[in-house]
Amino acid sequence: MRARGKDLSPLDEVRLTVDQILHTAAAAKLLDALEDNLLLAPIQSSVVPLPHQLYALNRAMSRDRIRYLLADEVGLGKTIEAGLILRELKLRGMAKRILVVAPKGLVRQWQAEMRLHFGETLQYIEPAELSAFRQWRNDEENLWRLHDQVICSLDSVKPMEARRGWSLEQLSTYNRERFEDLISASWDLVIIDEAHRMGGSTDQVARYKLGAALAEAAPYLLLLSATPHQGKTDQFMRLMQLVDRDSFPDESSVTSERVRPFVVRTEKRVAIDAEGKPLFKPRMTRLHPVAWLDRHAAQQQLYEAVTDYVRHGYNQAMAAKQRHIGFLMILMQRLVTSSTAAIRATLEKRQALLDKPPAQPSLFDTADVDEWADLDGQTQVDIAVQAKGWEMEQAEVDTLLKLARSTEAQGTDAKAEALLELIYKLQQEENDPELKVLVFTEFVPTQAMLAEFLESRGFSIATLNGGMDLDARSRAQKAFAQTVRVLISTDAGGEGLNLQFCHVIVNFDMPWNPMRVEQRIGRVDRIGQPHVVRAINFVLEDTVEHRVREVLETKLAIIAEEFGVDKAADVMDSVEAEPLFDELFVQGLQNPDAIEAKCDAVVSQLQSTIAETRKSSELLADSHDLDADDARKWRDHPAQFWLERAITTGLPSRGGEATKDGHAWRVRWGDGSETASICFDARTAEGNPAIEWVTLEDPRARALISDLPRCVAGQPMPIVRIAGLPESVRGVWSLWEISLSADDFSRRRFMPVFVNDEGRTFLPTAKRIWDLLLTEQVTLVGPPAISDVAAWFEKSSGAAMVQGERIFSDLAGAHKTRIQEERERAQYAYEARHQAVGRIGLQNVREHRRKRLQVDHDIRMAQLDASEAYAPDLNAILVLRIGEISAGAS
Repeated sequence: MRARGKDLSPLDEVRLTVDQILHTAAAAKLLDALEDNLLLAPIQSSVVPLPHQLYALNRAMSRDRIRYLLADEVGLGKTIEAGLILRELKLRGMAKRILVVAPKGLVRQWQAEMRLHFGETLQYIEPAELSAFRQWRNDEENLWRLHDQVICSLDSVKPMEARRGWSLEQLSTYNRERFEDLISASWDLVIIDEAHRMGGSTDQVARYKLGAALAEAAPYLLLLSATPHQGKTDQFMRLMQLVDRDSFPDESSVTSERVRPFVVRTEKRVAIDAEGKPLFKPRMTRLHPVAWLDRHAAQQQLYEAVTDYVRHGYNQAMAAKQRHIGFLMILMQRLVTSSTAAIRATLEKRQALLDKPPAQPSLFDTADVDEWADLDGQTQVDIAVQAKGWEMEQAEVDTLLKLARSTEAQGTDAKAEALLELIYKLQQEENDPELKVLVFTEFVPTQAMLAEFLESRGFSIATLNGGMDLDARSRAQKAFAQTVRVLISTDAGGEGLNLQFCHVIVNFDMPWNPMRVEQRIGRVDRIGQPHVVRAINFVLEDTVEHRVREVLETKLAIIAEEFGVDKAADVMDSVEAEPLFDELFVQGLQNPDAIEAKCDAVVSQLQSTIAETRKSSELLADSHDLDADDARKWRDHPAQFWLERAITTGLPSRGGEATKDGHAWRVRWGDGSETASICFDARTAEGNPAIEWVTLEDPRARALISDLPRCVAGQPMPIVRIAGLPESVRGVWSLWEISLSADDFSRRRFMPVFVNDEGRTFLPTAKRIWDLLLTEQVTLVGPPAISDVAAWFEKSSGAAMVQGERIFSDLAGAHKTRIQEERERAQYAYEARHQAVGRIGLQNVREHRRKRLQVDHDIRMAQLDASEAYAPDLNAILVLRIGEISAGAS
């Protein structure tokens, strides 16, 4: 380091102020705690983590390579865990540019939870809008760089190799905007939700290519999946390769020993709350058959007519291999069991579109079944209703529409009447006239019908659907939490909701996939729910759906008992199961007499999948104890106070100023900028939104904390008195920085040393003085000591050398362990790849590959050899005389 002569002062003129002393003591305490894996996110976020979430954060931050599979079982809050790690990386200054990739149906949930719990905004980017936006920007600009925190849907950014009717130039533009620019946008942290979908059936599948590219696009990677294995070792291997390619070169490397360091997993049965009690309460779920009464004859006739139309249309679709018509027919059947309003509104759209030239939706050109299944029911309807029809369909739709309008004019839906009766009955059973009820439907017209029906009978209603923005959703949720009795939500509206204050949920219509029903119930059956959840599932009597559902639920209950799981959704991916249930209900419509046999076939397939998944879950076993006390301590951790003291006392000597004003500080920063009102702790920030909350994420704060002085022999020594320290304690207290630096590894710790006037060292006293410097009043006693300061410095330095030996040994050990782990990974990967090359049939190709592999391995080993060298260092950053100098002390 160089400095200009005019900026230097003679050593004997150096004078430390109390503020400089306090700044150094507090900043070093904070930096040392961070090196000792102090977790900032639980302190500087509004969320108080549960024991298993704190465990996940601890595990994630315990290694330099923050690349993990977060695999907690369903419902344990993996999104919160990812948010904690995201915050931790930001607070430590390790991450700024963050990308979240999630299935489209979960995007809104991510945005809501990050904003609610962490105050973090994720900018949703819809790639379809990039082309239009590019008109206003430089054509060569990477538009993914415009925001530092981005979320996008998984299937909107995967690469495309071909598309019917597209030129190579169109494909190239598509892939550049959505895939190539995304990957090259310099991310620090990439989070992939439902990451098991990235495994792919081969490494050539578009989703896997996307995952592989994303895994290399950032140093830090979090994969989230409750069901990462699903009985398919090859897919699981590809998933683990995203985390660490060297550790998993082939299927034989997928062992519990090798997987365990990269997986964080807690099972529901061991999860506890902050009081140490089991996290989840039992739930009551029951089927609620709704009978057709005489006054519902028209509605029953409409159901039967639509069912005939669906049978005919589905057969037509299968014969003509028109997948989009098949999807539409499935939806029509679900619509007619939802409400007359829903089928009428859709038939009106269908009629209008059949009059126009066909505009087959682009989704069906490129989408796979997974992508379709990610969409909610209403969105599926909006797309599928545009599909090209078949001959004579126009006449069928016209007839059905007349019948639907006639039915709607005759009176209320059977299920709507049943819902009203049920609410009154539940109020009596629970002795709560203000009982809150959450009602779910797949379709917006049903939602509108129910809202009007219940409001006309005196109920206060709020609605949620996919067409509402985050603010509107937040207002509806707040209204439901306060005064509104009934919330009616579509599946898209319900994404991301946390409604623990409600424990009664009515599924007014039933998605065919029972795992979608589980997702709905999960809105109230969540961590923090104080009541037993009551889920009531409506189904019309004397329908195919009733019969299938009855048989299916009985058999699913047997599976749950057999495997000891709450529900199949705990171990299976909802989207992967979707086609199974679609096929089951369609076959039930086609051949009602064979429902039992068809259910048996589906359940048998589910049993096989679940058995494989449970068996393979041993790979993910992560035995650990959860500590409720540990989770509670974070909210009152003193790190926020250390930060406050370090900044407010560090500003004056750097051209700034900090003045206390009530609960907040008025600050002038060293660069001249001013902030009228800031605070440093979560509680003050929560209670006073107008006050700016400063954390270590702020670069001004980080710069102040990192700016520590150096003390040398011969420097004048401040004489201080510390409140709370007995007068009998006299001697020299010093604070030392112990560091180890290697090529790509740097660690440091801070150590206090106390040498009394008799020349003896006391470590407990040294630590006690450091603690008091952070909490008690400190005063300077007269001018600094000048005589014998060099001798005292040498004594302190000698004591620091002795006491610091263990700390430095730990740093060196950690460095050596890290290098050894890297060597083992590299050697394992080399040997596995060498064997794979040996299986190549052509000798010249085999030899060429072996030579190239050897060169790469030699380069890697040489890099590790160079990294073994390190430089130790020991520096004093603060030396104080405690108490006045006694006679004879030297």
